[in-house]
Amino acid sequence: MRLLVMNANTTAFVTERAAETARQLASPGTEIVAATGAFGAAIMASRTECAIGEHAAVDLAARHADGIDGVLIAVSYDTGLGALREMLPVPVIGMTEAALLAACTLGGAIGLVSFGARVQPIYRELVARYGLSGRIAAWTNLETTAAYKPGDTAALDAELAEAAVGLAGQGAEVVVLLGAVMAGASFRIEDRVPVPVLDGIRAGLPMLEALIRMRPLKARTGSHAGLTGRALSGVDPAIGRLIG
Repeated sequence: MRLLVMNANTTAFVTERAAETARQLASPGTEIVAATGAFGAAIMASRTECAIGEHAAVDLAARHADGIDGVLIAVSYDTGLGALREMLPVPVIGMTEAALLAACTLGGAIGLVSFGARVQPIYRELVARYGLSGRIAAWTNLETTAAYKPGDTAALDAELAEAAVGLAGQGAEVVVLLGAVMAGASFRIEDRVPVPVLDGIRAGLPMLEALIRMRPLKARTGSHAGLTGRALSGVDPAIGRLIG
């Protein structure tokens, strides 16, 4: 199968980290195609940037849709998820939705680690949209920018492990590291944490492969049925071909 790992942010480093982790997780014969946003925020950290990111995600998916069997959104706000599930004929997984759903199977109470106080309300709204607010035991917010810089991760990993241990002490039975840049970090710190640790790519890639193997049909009615005959102007022709 051929999977698109797409990051609607414009920072290629984050895309590369997510794609590298996805390739390590992929089954033999699975090809990972990585794509980075062509416009918008370097790293989304506001509702306005997320709104721009919705367009960037639709644009990115449309331009890479040919020959793709499934899509993994490598933006931790699951930016564009609803639109892509409507627009594309293949399964689409949001990395944070995947991590939260996987966490529900590993423990009752979930602890979350996020980066930056400003984005925490956006994540809370996302968790509420998935109907999982009641499963959140505790939340830790880190202000470090080290996660977004290439290089040695030792100091970052120590901070992540400390945060995860703290969440376990507050009753979390499983910890989720939020952020596409956290791809693979759960593997690096899990031996230091007394409860399971997940990140969105670790959960999302196997889930996407499994969903494709189920061979579900595309919805033909309802809000996720494909669009046809829509009048569009000023958008990339690739989008028009999918919904025009």
